[in-house]
Amino acid sequence: MLLKSIKLENFRQFRNESIDFAQGEGGKNVTIIIGENGTGKTTFAQAFFWCLYGETEFSDKIILNKMVATEMTPGSEEKVRVTLALRHGEVDYTLIREQAYHKDYSNNVKGDNTVFDIAIKDTSGNTSYVKKSQCEAEVKSILPKELSRYFFFDGERIEKMSKDISTGKKATDFAEAVKGLLGLNAMISAIGHFNPRSSLSVIGSYEKSFDSKSNTKIQEYTAKIDKCNARLAEIDAALEELDEQKAAAEIRKSEKVIELKQYSEGEKLQKEKEDLQKQIDNITRMRATVYKTMCKDFNASMSPFFSLSLTKRALDVLSRHNYSGKDIPFIRDKTIEYLLKQKICLCGTHLDEGSVPYEKVKSLLDVIPPKSLSTYVADFKKESKRRAGALQDLVEQMQENLATASQQSDDILDKTDDIHKIETKLSGEDVSEKVRAINNEVQICVKIINKCNADRDKLNIERGGLGKERERADTERQNLTLLDEKNRRTQMYLTYARKIYEELENVYRTSEEEIRNRLQDTINDIFKQIYEGGLSLTIDPKYHITVQANDYEGDVETSTAQSISVIFAFITGIIKMARENRNANDDDAKLLSSEPYPLVMDAPLSAFDKRRIKTVCEALPETAEQVIIFIKDTDGELAEDYMGGRIGSRHQFDKKNEFETNLV
Repeated sequence: MLLKSIKLENFRQFRNESIDFAQGEGGKNVTIIIGENGTGKTTFAQAFFWCLYGETEFSDKIILNKMVATEMTPGSEEKVRVTLALRHGEVDYTLIREQAYHKDYSNNVKGDNTVFDIAIKDTSGNTSYVKKSQCEAEVKSILPKELSRYFFFDGERIEKMSKDISTGKKATDFAEAVKGLLGLNAMISAIGHFNPRSSLSVIGSYEKSFDSKSNTKIQEYTAKIDKCNARLAEIDAALEELDEQKAAAEIRKSEKVIELKQYSEGEKLQKEKEDLQKQIDNITRMRATVYKTMCKDFNASMSPFFSLSLTKRALDVLSRHNYSGKDIPFIRDKTIEYLLKQKICLCGTHLDEGSVPYEKVKSLLDVIPPKSLSTYVADFKKESKRRAGALQDLVEQMQENLATASQQSDDILDKTDDIHKIETKLSGEDVSEKVRAINNEVQICVKIINKCNADRDKLNIERGGLGKERERADTERQNLTLLDEKNRRTQMYLTYARKIYEELENVYRTSEEEIRNRLQDTINDIFKQIYEGGLSLTIDPKYHITVQANDYEGDVETSTAQSISVIFAFITGIIKMARENRNANDDDAKLLSSEPYPLVMDAPLSAFDKRRIKTVCEALPETAEQVIIFIKDTDGELAEDYMGGRIGSRHQFDKKNEFETNLV
């Protein structure tokens, strides 16, 4: 989406003003609108949002120009109108939103519902109009409102957005923004199209397509699979909710821990507690590794362990019989079979079927190679001895591991006791009431987190059991479907659909991880240009962004300038990557791209010093396809100095009075 022009009619202090935006011709992709606070910068910026979505952030919901409202006579009507021309894809759009206002005979001005129209001009120059019922959906296809916050923002909002990112409050929104702007939504939709947990998906439709007339068991297994899928979907939803609850509790805990550290009396104790908790976490991880090793070793030796009693009984039986010496050296089973077929022994004796010589020779098949009975017995005894030795080693190793795990558990209990003692001090009379209250909130968060973890473990255990149950039912159903041609075909289609689903998921996971790593590198490059100081940004799998000092382990509390630099880096990083994908020679990269989007910013430079204003101004035109900035006079002069060669459209607000501003 590239903005071509905007026209405001009776929109707050603008009676009839318009701007043509720079769109990149000759490398000039920056539009700069200069004005002091109170001249209408924020109003003009809000006009974009009102035209697109019918919403503003003004406390006064009457957006009709005050002078026009005053001049209205009872019974008269005036209209507010914003016309926005833009290009999306290969199509030119003209969006017109207007609202009529009436003055009653009590001199009260009231507005009607807004009227929204969209005109479309295609590549052939033909103009058509979107049905009114489809206008909002058309805007959503151009720029969903949930993504618009990344392209239409002011200095105050950008600081809040940065805090949201750093605390993880809006990590889900940021993740969705990245996926949407970097072309992953199509892949997500494709995965959803095949989702095996949905009865409406491709896989779901094939699941319901089996003909149970050939065998009623097919219907029973299908019902069992459907039941498992329904419960698995419920578990997945519950797991997501638990993750959200846990994330909210962790954010709250983090906030309270930072607040707690502000109090000198509790800071040292809190540090001791955190160190102990880290030790507990490390020991817990090591203990988990020990338990995992024990389970792995036991699973590997499960068969010989459970067959030990049978093996002993077999060896006891074998000890009472002698099987050696009954085979004939160098005579193989094929020789005996040949003699029986020819019906004559090597000694000349006739081997008539049913005769004593025939049966005697035939019995040799039980004791001669390829593997004689005596050899089998010897091999069995040798293997039994080897397994017995391995089991003894397993028992000894298990005992060592149990001892290690027991010691680790004791260490955890000791350190947990130390933490409780510290918590008692933090909640005692020697600490201020405020510290106690904060610490209590932290403990509530810890309980919530622990409960979420426990509930999650239970659900995952149930999930695993259901998965195995579904797999068994599916296997049984597959065996039955092979007996019927129609079902066999349905099963083949279902297998293909599942394979496609698995491949899509694998490709998505790989692509998402690659994009996240690229985004981290990209935003770090931009962040370092804007904010120098040995800091770097990290993005975890849930898109929680953390600021870290390069020579320091742990999070760094950000200043206002740092916060704004973070969100700048985040937004411009996304835009830059989408732009690189569009311009790439690699077809795969092009698939992971989106439409260009403008950056419309109200007072983005106010929090920066002159040096950082320079770096921001140099970075923005290079990363975004189109930049529209509303800035103060003082910042405007600097911006013009640093972006002079990229500025294609320049305007300035001229405030006539409190109710009217002109553009010059």
